[in-house]
Amino acid sequence: MADDSEQRARRRLKRNRALAGALLLASAAILVATHLTPQPGFYVLLIRAAAEAGIVGGLADWFAVTALFRRPLGLPIPHTAIIPNNKDRIAEALGRFVERNFLTEETVLAKLKSAHAAERFTAWLAAPETATAIAGGVVKGLPYIIRSLQDSDLQRFAQATIGEQLKDLDAASLMARAIHILGETGEAEVLLARAIGIAETWLLAHKNEIDELVRERTPWWVPRKIDRKIAVAIVEGLIDFLAELRDANSDARRRFKAALARLSEDLLHSPAQRDAINQSKNRILESPEFQAWLGSIWRELSRTVLDDLAQAEPRTRTAIEKATMTLGSALASDRAMQAQIETLIERVAIYLVSWRSEIGLFISEVVKSWDTDVLTERLELVVGSDLQYIRMNGTIVGAIAGCVIFLISQFFH
Repeated sequence: MADDSEQRARRRLKRNRALAGALLLASAAILVATHLTPQPGFYVLLIRAAAEAGIVGGLADWFAVTALFRRPLGLPIPHTAIIPNNKDRIAEALGRFVERNFLTEETVLAKLKSAHAAERFTAWLAAPETATAIAGGVVKGLPYIIRSLQDSDLQRFAQATIGEQLKDLDAASLMARAIHILGETGEAEVLLARAIGIAETWLLAHKNEIDELVRERTPWWVPRKIDRKIAVAIVEGLIDFLAELRDANSDARRRFKAALARLSEDLLHSPAQRDAINQSKNRILESPEFQAWLGSIWRELSRTVLDDLAQAEPRTRTAIEKATMTLGSALASDRAMQAQIETLIERVAIYLVSWRSEIGLFISEVVKSWDTDVLTERLELVVGSDLQYIRMNGTIVGAIAGCVIFLISQFFH
């Protein structure tokens, strides 16, 4: 597409140059023809004056247009080849112009608001072809990413980096916040109910094992019947306690909630509790068993994903497509989330605008690094075609001016 556009620009420039040159040559031919007339009359002299002035205007504008890009006829005339000789100054001016007129907070934010960037982004994300394109790109690049992460040096770097981050993590505060959130949202009640149900089921299913444990721990002289009664009492007592704990209004339930609240407070405000939790976390992270477990999980996950990606219709692609479409549809219908995205985009834009001086300097340095001949050719392709109209207009306006001057001189004469 870029090559086609460049070719069209070259053809347009060549055509307009030919037209401007042909107009200048036509004026010269008319001038010669009028001088070949034996006894020129009023109208011949008028045409001659127009041709002379047209040649002067056309030549002057040819010189002006040519002097922008190169030396006319290759002659070392002062103040010609303006663009090549002032490339660095043009680069600096361009950088400052972009910095001061485009990269301002007011300009960027106004453009973002008028563009409705969040709405357009969510609509684009919800389109089926977008999900297909995103899934295709991810599926194409994912095998390379996974294989690169299997490199031992990269794995050691990742483990060291992530391990340091995890060591700096305050696990006690995280646990306290999780407990508080579970209590506030009522999820703690749900988890407790499920735990009670699991415990009751386990106790009922393992009565014989509990009976055997009691028998092994009582003296030999205690009758077997007594052992069974003790085991039954233990199981029934535990089930009764769990039943009381299940009751939201029971003392056991209130004590449980109080203990949970105390645990959250201790994790947040007790240095001893925090240190103990964080030290335990660090010991787990540093243990060879934990590292080996993480490695085995990664290897198995990598193998599963690579095997799936090798299939003709990988499930990973389907999953990514569905997830992208679901996310896009949800965002497209959620005005609140679109507002959040809009705010995020504006914050990113404001952050980028804060770097406007560096961006302007970068533009200047890039333009300065361009080859002078290439820069001149590119600029001529962009504006040179339109500048040829100046040459045409110069020839035409010069001819008109020549006619007017001739008529005025004849009037006074």
